[in-house]
Amino acid sequence: MNKDKSGKLFPCATPIGNLKDITERAVEILKKVDLIAVEDTRRTAKLLKHYGINTKMISYHEHNEKKRAKELIAKLKQGLDIALVSDAGTPGISDPGYEIINMAIENELKVIPIPGANAALLALTASGLAMNKFVFEGFLPRKGKEREEALNIIKKEERTIIIYESPYRVLDTLKDLKKKISDRKIAFVREITKVHEEKLYGSAQRLIKILEKREIKGEIVLVIEGRSTVAEEKEGWEILSIVEHVELLMKNGYTKKKAIKKVANLRNLAKSDVYEKAIVINAKDYL
Repeated sequence: MNKDKSGKLFPCATPIGNLKDITERAVEILKKVDLIAVEDTRRTAKLLKHYGINTKMISYHEHNEKKRAKELIAKLKQGLDIALVSDAGTPGISDPGYEIINMAIENELKVIPIPGANAALLALTASGLAMNKFVFEGFLPRKGKEREEALNIIKKEERTIIIYESPYRVLDTLKDLKKKISDRKIAFVREITKVHEEKLYGSAQRLIKILEKREIKGEIVLVIEGRSTVAEEKEGWEILSIVEHVELLMKNGYTKKKAIKKVANLRNLAKSDVYEKAIVINAKDYL
């Protein structure tokens, strides 16, 4: 294909479980390209065999991504068309793909995405949470300051949040979320499109009670309700003390300073009066 000019790069979505979840166009592209760059040749071989695709494969994974990307760019410049696939889903979404796609664009080569399955979006559509605005955070850092910062971002985020998680760490993540956002809704989506697909809904505390009693297996997506701004101003705060009102806002992600200002505005009080009452609140308890 295209031997007389630069080739095209086709980031190509593949099934995340059910082999039928691939488009006719994707199958056609995989058959016609000169080369398929794959995350795991053994896994992709099963898909290719199922659809009678005999195109040559070359490995492209997180351990050789930068080096292999340069090699593939050279092949594209020679006129070869190359499809890029991950083990499952859409390349580059928490999978290898960024390096070669970015490099192709920098070299003014054509990048033509082929749509298909994506676990994050499928989980979102089944979450029952707001879909008009959302943010994808991928996998959270495993520990330390980076993890704490990521959890604080989730705490303050008003949009629906989607994260991926390992079955070995999901309980720890839910326990961390319980500390930060105990009252928010979460959808636990496991093995979506596969035989053992499962969806659980509720607070972090409810999910912990269900999951800690059993062995957790498979690929997991957590869809988390965003911080509500309505709850901060809804009727009913009148029955709260000033301290309780400030604490409510801080629980929803406000800094102490901004919470004091908000309470003062809502109650038509001087900020100094609210500040004097709120001195008893330790801001560190809400980080």
